[in-house]
Amino acid sequence: MQFQVPQFIEVEDKIFGPLTFKQFVYMAGGGGACYLIWRVLPFYIAAPLMAGVGGLAASLAFLQWNGRPFIQALENGFYFLVRAKLYLWNNATKARKQRTANSEQRTQQSSQVYIPKLSDSKLHELSWSLDIKERIAAGVQHEGEHEGGVISPTRPVRDEVSFGVHTAREARI
Repeated sequence: MQFQVPQFIEVEDKIFGPLTFKQFVYMAGGGGACYLIWRVLPFYIAAPLMAGVGGLAASLAFLQWNGRPFIQALENGFYFLVRAKLYLWNNATKARKQRTANSEQRTQQSSQVYIPKLSDSKLHELSWSLDIKERIAAGVQHEGEHEGGVISPTRPVRDEVSFGVHTAREARI
């Protein structure tokens, strides 16, 4: 059995011509408010108010702020202005987290092979550690071949030949 899966479920239906129900309500409310302002107040006072109310109604109906409806932006701005704002910086919890992280790193480092810090460049340290791990994985160098925590820099024979360095075996041939 085949079932039809609805597509575009986030798109609202156009009910009143090119307008959705929400857009129609915003525009009708704005138009009604403008009419009341025009009938109650003198024109030189009503004109700027009508422009403001009409602009607000059009913004609510059609404008999106960061991909969200404008009414949501107005609501968030209102709550920002009304609610209390209390920002605290607690240095003690940050220091405690750093101490626990440092102790965890020490326990991990004591169980692993010591790799020295070569420079301040993190990229250089990363490339150095990857190079050492590749040598160990390739079987060219074993984990027991390091002295004092530093792995001796050795190259496989294929690298020495590609760099033009002749080994003792090639010199005899």
